[in-house]
Amino acid sequence: MVNREDIGAMRRQYGEHGLIESELAANPIDLFNSWLKDAAANEIVVEANAMVLSTEVEHQPSSRTVLLKDLTAEGFTFFSNYGSRKAKQIAENKNVSLLFPWYPMERQVIVIGSATKIAREDSEKYFTTRPRSSQIGAWASEQSAELSSRQELENKFKELENKFAKEEVIPTPPYWGGYIVDPISIEFWQGRYSRLHDRIRYVREKNNNWQIKRLNP
Repeated sequence: MVNREDIGAMRRQYGEHGLIESELAANPIDLFNSWLKDAAANEIVVEANAMVLSTEVEHQPSSRTVLLKDLTAEGFTFFSNYGSRKAKQIAENKNVSLLFPWYPMERQVIVIGSATKIAREDSEKYFTTRPRSSQIGAWASEQSAELSSRQELENKFKELENKFAKEEVIPTPPYWGGYIVDPISIEFWQGRYSRLHDRIRYVREKNNNWQIKRLNP
């Protein structure tokens, strides 16, 4: 076990590269897309599109990692079982946050917004692009429900694998689909020297333009 003194002494010296207002894109989606491409090209970053999705119901926060699967001017899209814990929490409170932790690049992005289901046809279109095993997995997993054992899940997967063996196209489960997070703020964090990090927050105004604010680190 790492002792408390060692944990307290953990430090990293951050770099000189930062965020300059005069060089920023007017729309945060453009800056995010640039950072995402940088992260995807970085060999040290594992799954650049991984993001921590946080929900909240009755003052109880809940977080998990999901994968960003589409990015448009309208927002950030991910997919899930609609019977899962996160889906039930979103049904009660659509306000969510997304965190992209690109630590090797000394960067992170926090998105605040509201999550809503995407059109059924869009979910079905994406489902057809998934590997066949992942498609079967979506049918096999009653996400967030308790299992008696790992074997129970493996048996269900095998059963469905046999069921769909002669099917060229596996249908999209009726309880599976996408969400899009419509952002109201997007904050970019860039590590800098002496802990004088850059924090730039884009806040969407009523006319859908974005106001850029610099925050203390």
